[in-house]
Amino acid sequence: MNYDDLDTVLVTREGHIGIVSLNRPEARNAMNSELSGQFHEALRRVARDESMRAILIRGEGKSFCVGGDVKDFDEQSGESTESSTLRVTKLLHGTEVIELLLAIPQPTVSAVQGHAMGLGSTIAMFCDVMIVADDAKIADTHVNIGLVAGDGGAVTFPLMMPFGSAKWYLMTGDRMSGTEAEKLGVALRSVPESELHEASLEIASRLASMPPLAVQGTKATLNRILRNRMDQTLQFGLLYEGATFLSEDHKEAASAFVQRREPTFHGR
Repeated sequence: MNYDDLDTVLVTREGHIGIVSLNRPEARNAMNSELSGQFHEALRRVARDESMRAILIRGEGKSFCVGGDVKDFDEQSGESTESSTLRVTKLLHGTEVIELLLAIPQPTVSAVQGHAMGLGSTIAMFCDVMIVADDAKIADTHVNIGLVAGDGGAVTFPLMMPFGSAKWYLMTGDRMSGTEAEKLGVALRSVPESELHEASLEIASRLASMPPLAVQGTKATLNRILRNRMDQTLQFGLLYEGATFLSEDHKEAASAFVQRREPTFHGR
């Protein structure tokens, strides 16, 4: 399998481990259309690459992924109603990255340093195992930009931590540290950032050394729980998220972020 045509995503190998690295470090791996497209393509390819028995997903630079590129949101805030409606329709069908992560037969490990926000936290938490730096910051920040937290976080947070904690983190967008993520059970292990790559490779190596058919079948079986929760939650959550995407509060939040000022919300 060839990966040389990808540049905003790097795919390398270490033994039977495939390493998929988000490669927009200058933007803290914020997910724009180019990075999103190449990440999706990389996931499709590694899923078919039988030489890889475990997949490690990481971010180049100081952060794992800070989520969607909010600057793109601000640039698009003045678009026509017709264009906005098309974007909301795309959002309602925009769970492709979740489906791709669940469909990868090999076990996946996320190595999280710096920030994993919004979509970044979804990618990290939909991997089978999550290893984090002690001082990493993990959050679903939809509400902070005026959006309902209706997609990945609404599925994973209540499954991976106490329900009351999940409600608090999703309704406030508060950040949990890597240490807190381990205590809550979100992450398998938290380590000093200097040890993150070695620790995540160790976990991926352990998984790659296990009987592949047994590990992959176990993963597929347990993912039925995630898929059932998605069936219960995503359609409703994405409908609400899509509605708030067209709200004045969301436009104000995106504009305030770019202008580096405090937003003023009016509930419309």
